[in-house]
Amino acid sequence: MAARIPALLLCGLLALAGCDRQAPAARGGGAAIPVTTAVVQPRSWSDTVQGLGTVRARESVTLSAKVSEIVEQVHFDSGQKVAAGQPLVTLRVDAQRAALVEAEAAAAEAEQQFRRLESLAAQQLVSRATLDTQRATRDAALARVRQMQSDIGDRQIRAPFAGVLGIRQVSPGALLTPNAVIATLDDISRVYVDFQVPEAALSRVAQGAVVSARGAAWPGRSFEGRVQTVDARIDPQTRAVTVRAEFDNPEGLLRPGMLLDVSLFQPREALVVPELAVVQVGRDSFVYRVDGEGVVEQVPVRTGLRREGLAEIAEGLAAGDRIVVEGTGKLRPGVKVVDAAAPAAAEGGAAAPAGHAAGAGAGGQG
Repeated sequence: MAARIPALLLCGLLALAGCDRQAPAARGGGAAIPVTTAVVQPRSWSDTVQGLGTVRARESVTLSAKVSEIVEQVHFDSGQKVAAGQPLVTLRVDAQRAALVEAEAAAAEAEQQFRRLESLAAQQLVSRATLDTQRATRDAALARVRQMQSDIGDRQIRAPFAGVLGIRQVSPGALLTPNAVIATLDDISRVYVDFQVPEAALSRVAQGAVVSARGAAWPGRSFEGRVQTVDARIDPQTRAVTVRAEFDNPEGLLRPGMLLDVSLFQPREALVVPELAVVQVGRDSFVYRVDGEGVVEQVPVRTGLRREGLAEIAEGLAAGDRIVVEGTGKLRPGVKVVDAAAPAAAEGGAAAPAGHAAGAGAGGQG
């Protein structure tokens, strides 16, 4: 019995030695696990700030009259596009035209009298004071003519700029007063969108930054504009600043007063990987990096923004690192992998070395 104990101890020692020799093979040898890999490279990325914006017309006015008068003619229809200076409403001007004729006659007579006195003054037949008095009379008569012409012009209401008219609010024969609304006029060939940005995100807002907007009126459609200006003041109540973006609106789809979901993008360079490559364990994130021999290691990373299936890597990786994108669930540190997209090195089914296979996979990912 005593002789058998050393023999048992010897067998146990030999078994442990065999396990130690097999451990390296288990970590780095054996069949390579097929995965999908990609090379980490810097690419264009952007910080995103979101908010709700209100559409405003580039130019907007509520048309009204300066005087109280009867509407003689209306030259537009609701929703019509008009050019700058186009007549919209003509008010009755009979009394003003008669007054203009009277003023023009008085001005002509005053001019003739001034010319006669000017000739006599040159011959020293009348005093200089008499001539100056007549000159003042002549100038007053001419001013009266210009005043009557202006009164007639006030009774011709024109579009101050090119745009689209709203719903017509007047009809011929109606008494139009200065407080009455004729119609609204908006220039919507280009529109502004004003939205609020939190004070903490102010450093990410710059003039010319790209802005994307979506509205409930046009589901599935996105409108692109650029930041035109940032307000000089921050609201002390909300701790937010108003940002104004400008949008081209050739089709007139964006209307004043419309509510839009706005996303502001500030472009920069960043390391971005497919979100599938990032493994989350509690609060920790890591990726599997592949070395030149096809062996993986677990690398802790700190992620930044995530969107559209991509994740920004703020810390942990460098440009040129090869990482595993698909197949992370069957990996552990130290195992050998091969890119599933790479062809076999030999007909017998032997896998190509991981380093070469990974290079082929990079071409597929590109």
